[in-house]
Amino acid sequence: MSIALAVFFALLLDILLGEPKKWHPLVFFGQWANYLERQFIQSSHESKIRQKAYGFLALVLAILPVSMVVFIVTRGGLLASYLSPIMLYFCIAPRSLLQHTLAVYRPLQQENLVQARLAISMIVSRETEKMDELQIRKAAIETTLENGADAVFAPIFWFIIAGPVGALFYRLSNTLDAMWGYKNAHYLHFGFAAARLDDVLNWLPARLTALSYLLLGDSKKAWFCWRTQSPFCESPNAGVVMSAGAGCLNVQLGGSAIYHGVLKNKAILGVGRVVVNEDIKRANLLIVLSAVLWLGVIILGESIA
Repeated sequence: MSIALAVFFALLLDILLGEPKKWHPLVFFGQWANYLERQFIQSSHESKIRQKAYGFLALVLAILPVSMVVFIVTRGGLLASYLSPIMLYFCIAPRSLLQHTLAVYRPLQQENLVQARLAISMIVSRETEKMDELQIRKAAIETTLENGADAVFAPIFWFIIAGPVGALFYRLSNTLDAMWGYKNAHYLHFGFAAARLDDVLNWLPARLTALSYLLLGDSKKAWFCWRTQSPFCESPNAGVVMSAGAGCLNVQLGGSAIYHGVLKNKAILGVGRVVVNEDIKRANLLIVLSAVLWLGVIILGESIA
C-alpha cells in the first residue's frame, strides 16, 4: 500500500470512528509507563545524574519493546499493508481534537462559563477554575494549534519517514513527555530524557506544521509572528506553531496563565484583534485544511517519484 493511501485510510478511520472509547493501545501503554515510573523514579534528594539516568532507562524500557514488536510485525507483506493505516490511525487524533474544542465553543456560545471551564480543563494543563471567557477562548485555540502538530501532523511525518514504527515511536515518546515532562521537583530530572526526545522528534514536524498554517492564512503576519515571537516561548516547538497559527488567524494569543499554582507570564503571540468564539472554529478549520494540504503534497510527491 502506498504512503498516500495509508494516510488517507488512517484519516478516514479517524473521521468515521474517532478515538476508541475503550481498549485504546495508548491506555495500556500509559499503564505500563506508570508501572515503570513507580519502579524507577528516584527521590528528589538523589543526584541529578542518577535521576536522569533512571529516567532514561525507564524511557528505553517503555518505548523500545513495543517499537520492536511493531517493526517485526510490519516489515512487509500483505499483513503489513493492512496494519499500516490501522497503526497510523491509533497514532493520530484529529477528530478527538476538534470535538474537544467544539465542546468548549458550544457553552461559550450559550454563555455557560461553568461548562466552558469544565470543557477546557479536559484539554489543557493550566488551571481553569477562574478563567474568564477570553482566557478560555485563547486556551482552546492555542491547544488546537499546538496539538495539530502533536496529534496529527508529527505522527504523519514520522509515518512518511519510517512507516508504522516511526509513527508509533513518536506517539509513545510524545505520550511520555505528557506524563513525565513536567518541570517540577517530582519530574524535572526523571522526565528530562522524555522531554528532550519529544523536542527532537517534534522539531521538523512543528516547523512543517507552522509552514502549513502560514500557507493557508495570512502568510505575511504568520511569518512575522513565527520569526519574532517564537524565540520568546518556553517550548521551542509549541511556540513555532502557536505563533504562526496566531498570525495566520490574525488574532492575539498567549499571555499569563496559572500552571499547578504558579503564575507564568507567557509570551504574547499573534497580531490583530482579540479572539472571539468563532475563532475556535477557524482554528479547527485550519487543522482540517492543513490535513488536506499534507495529503495532497504526499500524493504529489508519490506521483513525481
